[in-house]
Amino acid sequence: MKTPVIAIVDVGKTNKKVFLFDRQYQLVWERSEQLTETVDDDGDPCEDLERLINWALEAVKDVISLPDYDVQALNFTTYGASFVYVDKDGKPVGCLANYLKPFPDDLREQFYNQYGPSDRLSVGTASPALDSLNSGLQLYRLKHERADLFAQVAYALHLPQYMSYLVTSQPVAEMTSIGCHTMLWDFQQADYHDWVKQEQLDSCLSVLAPSDSVTSVSVGGKTLKVGVGLHDSSSALIPYLASFRESFVLISTGTWCISMNPFNTDPLTAEELQYDCLCYLTYKGKPVKASRLFAGNEHEQQTKRLAAHFNVPESYYKHVGYNADIISQLQRTHANEAETDSDWLGMTPPATIPPFTQSAFVRRDLADFPDYETAYHQLMLDLMAQQLISTALVIPSHSVGPISRIFVDGGFSHNPIYMNLLAAAFPDVDVWAASVAQATALGAALAIHEHWNPDPVPADLINLTYYPAPEVEPES
Repeated sequence: MKTPVIAIVDVGKTNKKVFLFDRQYQLVWERSEQLTETVDDDGDPCEDLERLINWALEAVKDVISLPDYDVQALNFTTYGASFVYVDKDGKPVGCLANYLKPFPDDLREQFYNQYGPSDRLSVGTASPALDSLNSGLQLYRLKHERADLFAQVAYALHLPQYMSYLVTSQPVAEMTSIGCHTMLWDFQQADYHDWVKQEQLDSCLSVLAPSDSVTSVSVGGKTLKVGVGLHDSSSALIPYLASFRESFVLISTGTWCISMNPFNTDPLTAEELQYDCLCYLTYKGKPVKASRLFAGNEHEQQTKRLAAHFNVPESYYKHVGYNADIISQLQRTHANEAETDSDWLGMTPPATIPPFTQSAFVRRDLADFPDYETAYHQLMLDLMAQQLISTALVIPSHSVGPISRIFVDGGFSHNPIYMNLLAAAFPDVDVWAASVAQATALGAALAIHEHWNPDPVPADLINLTYYPAPEVEPES
């Protein structure tokens, strides 16, 4: 007898994956592939859209034909900030531009002169000014630089919705994509921003469809419930929203450490935007205040530096355990530093904070440290000084209910020094390392649970490891 499953196509910048989950949301089958990039008309690297289309359609065809599984539903999750432009015949127009593509200075100046200033526009759209990472500016650029291509565009579809469109032929917009630093959405008016309407860009942005809606489609002679696709960051939050009712913050760690608070309803302020705060929208359309820190990238660069200095493998840090004595010694040594918050245990973040660039460790002389272990503990202390501030930005005292838990997933959840320091930084909150198998894909499956799965959502989707705050010895 075939196992009933849902198929999820998960498109990352590096890896393209397809997963099958059973009704208990156990991962029962997966396949991954890396697709080589191509270049756009300017010679800048970009996704090879034709190759991606062929891979996705072939992947769907293959999973439907698997002999042991009965695919009943299909959904998509992809990276955000990327548009696919489609003409009236459903054919792609132009390239799938890279969100890291440099943005022309003159066009940026023209845009903000007409619709800015940038800080006011950023507050209204909950989007830091990020050039091409603001996908709305990609569409603005197409209109003003390539009028010939823009004239052919019937629909501008964010990548998750385009992947769904390949199967359903239904062009739609969706909240997790529209609400992710696109600069398209007015968070106060819950509508496309006035600049979008003045540029008449809303005419190609499609009708909003509920993020948890499906379309019944015949694929390969089989009827599937097909979702509209989700932005990956918002999708990864869904397993937590499905599993926990008490308020929490999720720190999703990788190249970026993103602190997300689905229970903070305060509008973004101009100051918060300066410190890389933004808002996402959940698949239910509720705002999620988030702050970003480039800590994973800095950790990667500094562990290379440490490895070279101490003549050890770059992965040596994985064998370094948490040592409370080293932490105490380092805090006593650097207790009077003004620029770093090395003595931050139990400390409230300062009222005025510097913009996040690099931690104090970048400026430290490695010759000051007797061994790798001590230097690595200092690196983690310096990163945590910034993490404390970044995470605290999304935990105001008047959140909807007190924050009772912080969950950490991704790379740093496996780092005992990071986890112990985080528990010390937030002694009044329970800190947990969380492990979810393929959280982004699982979230896309859970979003359309009611349309394909008659069973209740399991209570054990997330594996948790508790990190208690260290006891503070009384002063003598």
